[in-house]
Amino acid sequence: MAQGEVLEFEEYVRTRQDALLRSARRLVPDPVDAQDLLQTALVRTYHRWDGIADKRLADAYLRRVMINTRTEWWRARKLEEVPTEQLPDASVEDSTEQHADRALLMDIMKVLAPKQRSVVVLRHWEQMSTEETAAALGMSAGTVKSTLHRALARLREELESRDLDARALERGEQERCAV
Repeated sequence: MAQGEVLEFEEYVRTRQDALLRSARRLVPDPVDAQDLLQTALVRTYHRWDGIADKRLADAYLRRVMINTRTEWWRARKLEEVPTEQLPDASVEDSTEQHADRALLMDIMKVLAPKQRSVVVLRHWEQMSTEETAAALGMSAGTVKSTLHRALARLREELESRDLDARALERGEQERCAV
Protein backbone atom coordinates (compact mmCIF):
# COMPACT_ATOMS: atom_id res chain seq x y z
CA MET A 1 0.00 0.00 0.00
CA ALA A 2 1.29 3.47 -0.87
CA GLN A 3 2.27 5.89 1.89
CA GLY A 4 -0.63 8.20 0.98
CA GLU A 5 -3.17 5.40 1.37
CA VAL A 6 -1.65 4.40 4.72
CA LEU A 7 -2.10 7.97 5.96
CA GLU A 8 -5.63 8.03 4.53
CA PHE A 9 -6.49 4.81 6.38
CA GLU A 10 -4.99 6.12 9.64
CA GLU A 11 -7.00 9.34 9.32
CA TYR A 12 -10.17 7.35 8.61
CA VAL A 13 -9.64 5.19 11.71
CA ARG A 14 -8.92 8.23 13.88
CA THR A 15 -12.12 10.00 12.82
CA ARG A 16 -14.46 6.99 12.79
CA GLN A 17 -13.17 4.81 15.65
CA ASP A 18 -15.86 5.77 18.18
CA ALA A 19 -18.72 5.07 15.78
CA LEU A 20 -17.11 1.81 14.67
CA LEU A 21 -16.62 0.70 18.28
CA ARG A 22 -20.31 1.40 18.96
CA SER A 23 -21.15 -0.83 15.98
CA ALA A 24 -18.91 -3.57 17.36
CA ARG A 25 -20.60 -3.24 20.79
CA ARG A 26 -23.95 -3.92 19.13
CA LEU A 27 -22.57 -7.14 17.66
CA VAL A 28 -20.98 -8.63 20.79
CA PRO A 29 -22.04 -8.09 24.41
CA ASP A 30 -18.58 -7.99 26.01
CA PRO A 31 -16.76 -4.62 25.63
CA VAL A 32 -13.35 -6.31 25.42
CA ASP A 33 -14.60 -8.68 22.71
CA ALA A 34 -16.00 -5.65 20.87
CA GLN A 35 -12.57 -4.01 20.88
CA ASP A 36 -11.00 -7.25 19.63
CA LEU A 37 -13.64 -7.51 16.93
CA LEU A 38 -12.99 -3.96 15.77
CA GLN A 39 -9.21 -4.45 15.75
CA THR A 40 -9.51 -7.66 13.74
CA ALA A 41 -11.84 -5.96 11.27
CA LEU A 42 -9.47 -2.99 10.95
CA VAL A 43 -6.51 -5.27 10.21
CA ARG A 44 -8.50 -7.12 7.55
CA THR A 45 -9.72 -3.84 6.05
CA TYR A 46 -6.22 -2.35 6.06
CA HIS A 47 -5.03 -5.12 3.74
CA ARG A 48 -7.91 -4.36 1.33
CA TRP A 49 -7.98 -0.55 1.72
CA ASP A 50 -6.67 0.18 -1.77
CA GLY A 51 -9.44 -2.02 -3.23
CA ILE A 52 -12.21 0.13 -1.75
CA ALA A 53 -12.91 2.47 -4.66
CA ASP A 54 -15.48 4.67 -2.90
CA LYS A 55 -14.07 5.49 0.54
CA ARG A 56 -17.49 6.85 1.56
CA LEU A 57 -18.57 3.21 1.76
CA ALA A 58 -15.73 2.28 4.13
CA ASP A 59 -18.07 2.21 7.16
CA ALA A 60 -20.37 -0.27 5.43
CA TYR A 61 -17.39 -2.37 4.35
CA LEU A 62 -16.00 -2.43 7.89
CA ARG A 63 -19.37 -3.33 9.40
CA ARG A 64 -19.65 -6.24 6.96
CA VAL A 65 -16.14 -7.38 7.94
CA MET A 66 -17.14 -7.17 11.63
CA ILE A 67 -20.29 -9.22 11.01
CA ASN A 68 -18.35 -11.85 9.06
CA THR A 69 -15.64 -11.98 11.74
CA ARG A 70 -18.19 -12.33 14.52
CA THR A 71 -19.83 -15.18 12.58
CA GLU A 72 -16.44 -16.90 12.16
CA TRP A 73 -15.80 -16.59 15.90
CA TRP A 74 -19.22 -17.97 16.71
CA ARG A 75 -18.71 -20.97 14.44
CA ALA A 76 -15.24 -21.64 15.85
CA ARG A 77 -16.27 -21.40 19.51
CA LYS A 78 -15.53 -24.35 21.68
CA LEU A 79 -18.47 -25.96 23.35
CA GLU A 80 -17.59 -26.56 26.94
CA GLU A 81 -19.95 -29.35 27.82
CA VAL A 82 -18.91 -31.58 30.65
CA PRO A 83 -20.74 -34.88 31.14
CA THR A 84 -22.08 -35.43 34.66
CA GLU A 85 -24.08 -38.11 36.39
CA GLN A 86 -26.79 -35.69 37.53
CA LEU A 87 -28.47 -33.00 35.52
CA PRO A 88 -28.20 -29.50 36.98
CA ASP A 89 -31.33 -27.89 38.35
CA ALA A 90 -33.07 -25.97 35.63
CA SER A 91 -33.98 -22.54 36.89
CA VAL A 92 -36.25 -20.16 35.13
CA GLU A 93 -35.53 -16.51 35.70
CA ASP A 94 -38.56 -14.58 36.82
CA SER A 95 -38.57 -11.21 35.12
CA THR A 96 -41.84 -10.07 36.68
CA GLU A 97 -40.10 -7.61 38.99
CA GLN A 98 -38.07 -6.18 36.12
CA HIS A 99 -41.24 -5.67 34.06
CA ALA A 100 -42.97 -4.08 37.06
CA ASP A 101 -40.04 -1.68 37.55
CA ARG A 102 -40.11 -0.74 33.87
CA ALA A 103 -43.88 -0.21 33.97
CA LEU A 104 -43.51 1.98 37.07
CA LEU A 105 -40.75 4.00 35.42
CA MET A 106 -42.79 4.50 32.27
CA ASP A 107 -45.73 5.60 34.41
CA ILE A 108 -43.82 8.12 36.51
CA MET A 109 -42.14 9.57 33.41
CA LYS A 110 -45.61 10.95 32.59
CA VAL A 111 -45.29 13.47 35.45
CA LEU A 112 -42.42 15.22 33.64
CA ALA A 113 -42.83 18.04 31.17
CA PRO A 114 -42.07 17.03 27.57
CA LYS A 115 -38.72 18.86 27.56
CA GLN A 116 -37.67 17.18 30.81
CA ARG A 117 -38.75 13.78 29.52
CA SER A 118 -36.73 14.31 26.33
CA VAL A 119 -33.60 15.23 28.28
CA VAL A 120 -33.92 12.19 30.59
CA VAL A 121 -34.47 9.82 27.68
CA LEU A 122 -31.55 11.14 25.63
CA ARG A 123 -29.12 11.32 28.54
CA HIS A 124 -29.98 8.06 30.33
CA TRP A 125 -31.64 5.72 27.83
CA GLU A 126 -29.80 6.82 24.70
CA GLN A 127 -26.64 7.54 26.74
CA MET A 128 -25.89 10.72 24.86
CA SER A 129 -23.41 13.19 26.31
CA THR A 130 -24.60 16.55 27.59
CA GLU A 131 -23.30 18.22 24.43
CA GLU A 132 -24.98 15.68 22.12
CA THR A 133 -28.26 16.09 23.99
CA ALA A 134 -28.00 19.87 23.78
CA ALA A 135 -27.38 19.70 20.04
CA ALA A 136 -30.24 17.25 19.48
CA LEU A 137 -32.71 19.41 21.42
CA GLY A 138 -31.41 22.80 20.29
CA MET A 139 -30.51 24.07 23.75
CA SER A 140 -27.35 24.92 25.65
CA ALA A 141 -25.40 22.36 27.67
CA GLY A 142 -26.19 24.31 30.85
CA THR A 143 -29.92 24.11 30.10
CA VAL A 144 -29.61 20.36 29.60
CA LYS A 145 -27.85 19.99 32.96
CA SER A 146 -30.34 22.08 34.91
CA THR A 147 -33.33 20.48 33.18
CA LEU A 148 -31.96 17.00 33.93
CA HIS A 149 -31.33 17.94 37.56
CA ARG A 150 -34.89 19.18 38.04
CA ALA A 151 -36.36 16.19 36.16
CA LEU A 152 -34.48 13.64 38.29
CA ALA A 153 -35.49 15.46 41.47
CA ARG A 154 -39.13 15.36 40.32
CA LEU A 155 -38.87 11.63 39.54
CA ARG A 156 -37.40 10.96 43.02
CA GLU A 157 -40.25 12.90 44.63
CA GLU A 158 -42.82 10.93 42.66
CA LEU A 159 -41.21 7.60 43.57
CA GLU A 160 -41.10 8.53 47.27
CA SER A 161 -44.74 9.66 47.14
CA ARG A 162 -45.84 6.40 45.53
CA ASP A 163 -43.75 4.40 48.01
CA LEU A 164 -45.47 6.19 50.93
CA ASP A 165 -48.88 5.57 49.36
CA ALA A 166 -48.09 1.87 48.92
CA ARG A 167 -46.96 1.56 52.57
CA ALA A 168 -50.11 3.26 53.83
CA LEU A 169 -52.24 0.96 51.70
CA GLU A 170 -50.34 -2.08 53.00
CA ARG A 171 -50.81 -0.96 56.66
CA GLY A 172 -54.50 -0.44 56.08
CA GLU A 173 -54.84 -3.96 54.68
CA GLN A 174 -52.92 -5.42 57.62
CA GLU A 175 -55.13 -3.59 60.12
CA ARG A 176 -58.27 -4.71 58.32
CA CYS A 177 -57.09 -8.35 58.33
CA ALA A 178 -56.23 -8.14 62.06
CA VAL A 179 -59.77 -7.12 62.98
